[in-house]
Amino acid sequence: MAESVGTVSLTPADPGPNVEVVPRRHVVIIAFPGLQSLDAVGPFEAFSGATRAAGALGRSGGYQVTLASLDGRPVRSESGVELGTSPLPEGGRIDTLVIPGGSGTLAACADEGLVSYIRTVAPRCRRVATVCTGAFLAAEAGLLDGRRVTTHWARAEQLRQAYPALSVDPDPIYIRDGKYWSSAGVTAGIDLALALVQEDFGVEMAQTVARWLVMFLHRPGGQTQFASPVWVPRAERSTVRAVQSLIETAPGGDHRLPALAAAAAMSVRHFTRVFTAEVGDTPSRFVERVRLEAARGELETSTDTLDLVARRCGFGSAETLRRVFQRRLNVSPDAYRRRFRTVDQERTSA
Repeated sequence: MAESVGTVSLTPADPGPNVEVVPRRHVVIIAFPGLQSLDAVGPFEAFSGATRAAGALGRSGGYQVTLASLDGRPVRSESGVELGTSPLPEGGRIDTLVIPGGSGTLAACADEGLVSYIRTVAPRCRRVATVCTGAFLAAEAGLLDGRRVTTHWARAEQLRQAYPALSVDPDPIYIRDGKYWSSAGVTAGIDLALALVQEDFGVEMAQTVARWLVMFLHRPGGQTQFASPVWVPRAERSTVRAVQSLIETAPGGDHRLPALAAAAAMSVRHFTRVFTAEVGDTPSRFVERVRLEAARGELETSTDTLDLVARRCGFGSAETLRRVFQRRLNVSPDAYRRRFRTVDQERTSA
């Protein structure tokens, strides 16, 4: 990277005679037709960047990174990008095995040759990491039974139903359970790779790689998948859709159950049943979700106190706001604001 862009500061330095030579750890990223290219290329660049960072910091070591498939031929990703691969290594030590996801994952799960390879090799690896729906492949190989795992929020329920022996948590960006790591979709694979770099070589190395990638280092693994779209099904009944719009238009309004049922011209019991069936969430949880999104927006764009934000968004108090943030996002409102604030730090509220 450094040589191609001509940035002297990124060019690896000569480690010199006094630096202990540390062998590079072999990272194998599995490739298959229909993989999500960024699931593989993102971690590949992070691990490769760590090797360049080692040189720039005057250290030896880093990673030998291999993108490998069963036959070693080019693999076409789900977006049409063709990736060159090497054959999956049969001998030698693999330090970290990375299994990406993508639309081709289910077909890959039916490829007994690939699944058998993962099942055979994984126990000998120091670490195994899955990105997005790569968790399906690891689960198919029997690696994740009884373990806590995550995947892309939109595929979590499918993973839970397909492999009931797994404890699926759709919220975190990445999770570690023993030597098995799993991460959410697409860019979360880079967060995961940076966490692995930090575990191997320390914070300074991971920070250097993150700066080169021009990204935040690093989103805490337990942090919720902040980037996941807050997509909510729209009810078929116009009366229920009207209630959804009412809540979204005025998150801080009176959205207690009797008021919502009256707005839909239904009894409380009937409204609760219909709303839950059509929206997939109870009215109270839907209200809380909308209010949480409103509070996130306030924290990102204003300098108002937590009490003001809480009252405006319908939480009533800063303490309630804190409890909801911790329960839903696994982060405090103050920490969220520091990380995502977009307004001038010196600006004060009117």
